[in-house]
Amino acid sequence: MPRPVREGDRLVGGRADPPHRRGDQPGVGHPRRQQGPAAVTINGVAREVGMSGPAPYHYFAGHDELVGAVTADFFRELTEQLEAAREAYPPGDHTRRLLATCRAMRRWAVTHRAEFGWVFAGPVTSRRREPAGRDFEQVFLDEVVDLWRPRPFPVPDELDPSIREQLPLYAAAHGTPMPVEAIHVFLSCWIRLYGMLCMEVLHQLDFAYTDLEPVFEDLLRELAPRLGIGYDAAAGREP
Repeated sequence: MPRPVREGDRLVGGRADPPHRRGDQPGVGHPRRQQGPAAVTINGVAREVGMSGPAPYHYFAGHDELVGAVTADFFRELTEQLEAAREAYPPGDHTRRLLATCRAMRRWAVTHRAEFGWVFAGPVTSRRREPAGRDFEQVFLDEVVDLWRPRPFPVPDELDPSIREQLPLYAAAHGTPMPVEAIHVFLSCWIRLYGMLCMEVLHQLDFAYTDLEPVFEDLLRELAPRLGIGYDAAAGREP
């Protein structure tokens, strides 16, 4: 029987940071991270860490569990960076906390393009990926809920009936007190932010831009009023 991978186990090898390797648990080195999930095999991981071919089955039941666990590790890495950027500002400073979080996500995305593909190129459905993906999402959602409670932002007067039917399920799953209209505004902002990052990471705008940071900042200027906050040009930006 394979040893179940513990929640919070770090599986990504090839880094100096000790938390990315837990005891003798095998990791995934840099070349395989760059090549994506299809390049990761149980036997390949065994060779990287000097194990016999069957040894990783003590940790993973098979390829899908290995890929799901490594992807969850990337989710946790991203989540930690977003939380650190957000917590650099005091609770209640929603403008700087949200903008710093958005900028931290772009910074991670453009410096971890391969890992971005692992995390966001497919649906978050595996047993290991889903909790880590939920923790990542809550970084943004929790801040928007805290913003909404004392100072609700503008919401549409009307929504398509299909949207009204779908979003209560999302609200119930995440325990958010916001009405569906506010959830729709939040998700609309997320869709635009995520879409922008995907296009940058996948080089889909290289035909026109060599530097997309000003375009990203224009997007933040546009989205901030939708959430009832101002625009701060400095929050979370590296000197």
